[in-house]
Amino acid sequence: MKLTIERAALLKALGHVQSVVERRNTIPILSNVLLSARDGALAMSATDLDMEIVDETAAQVESPGQITAPAHTLYEIVRKLPEGAEVSLSYTGEDPRLQVRAGRYKVNLPVLPAGDFPAMPQEGLSSAITVDTGALIRLIDRTRFAISTEETRYYLTGIYLHTLVEDGREILRAVATDGHRLAMADMPAPEGAAGGPGVIVPRKTVQEVRRLLEDAGEAIQLQISPQKVRFDFGRARLTSKVIDGSFPDYTRVIPRDNARVLTADNVLFAAALDRVATISSEKSRSVKLAVEPGKVVLTVRNMETGQAQEELEVDYDGAPFEIGFNARYLLDVSAQVGAELIEMRFAERAPSVAMLDPVLVLDPTDAAAQFVLMPLRA
Repeated sequence: MKLTIERAALLKALGHVQSVVERRNTIPILSNVLLSARDGALAMSATDLDMEIVDETAAQVESPGQITAPAHTLYEIVRKLPEGAEVSLSYTGEDPRLQVRAGRYKVNLPVLPAGDFPAMPQEGLSSAITVDTGALIRLIDRTRFAISTEETRYYLTGIYLHTLVEDGREILRAVATDGHRLAMADMPAPEGAAGGPGVIVPRKTVQEVRRLLEDAGEAIQLQISPQKVRFDFGRARLTSKVIDGSFPDYTRVIPRDNARVLTADNVLFAAALDRVATISSEKSRSVKLAVEPGKVVLTVRNMETGQAQEELEVDYDGAPFEIGFNARYLLDVSAQVGAELIEMRFAERAPSVAMLDPVLVLDPTDAAAQFVLMPLRA
């Protein structure tokens, strides 16, 4: 194998694939990237056995061939080369190493046989559907912060992507929850998506897809099966296993009749919340909201670091009540509200009961997104 490629093109493609590779691997081949040179292009593949990314870029191929090389080492080498450099990659059977050259710089890297590199099966996937890139970015950004990090509840460690019919409309919905908060976002279902299986896309896959979407065109291709998902971004492709489990019935926790409505300036609310939370306990991050007509008082009490309090003007004209939240969770939800105002809807029941009911948070400018927060017990 022998080829020449522009440093910028090589770095971009390597950057896409090398992030899949785990820093520590018990299987040596999984630390490598597969380099495949053919027909004026260099294809690069990386996998962790649960997910595979393939990216292809133009190259001047003098001699086609395949070999694998250490992914992170190769990426760091290319990253440190000067801009505009022409990079030469060559491997022959006579020298069991990959030679990388750029100007007067030369390095030889250890290799492993291309035949040992595992490939992810592609069979069983549905026909491709076209998804608007901006709409998919919105679904991910609105929901991924609520993905659980508790591996014991593995079925919550991803985004539940599924289609459904609501109010006579076919929609594609993304939902994520960690049991303390829930995020849900909808978009019109792309043509051909209706009736497809609902799948839980793993957290790592979601992160990689979101990163690849930054360099995607106006639309991507999506294929789904009960076992796998595949995203085609043009010259890059990501295939991933989905989480084998059942996502809980999230509709049961979404409040439908929360009649106490509080509206506040979102920027001022987040800033005040962040200030009082500075002294909160790292474990609970507890903040109390004392809501009265026209105002809310945010209070944090910490036995070790003291007490913080701030009063904020809000639009609210109901009965007074108090409720507690994890400040970090509330700030995370506030960050998803793109409007000037944040709307919080509380249950209209006896204060001792309502303070434990889930709270619905809405973005007044985005009716297709909803957030649910569970209060903290006093």
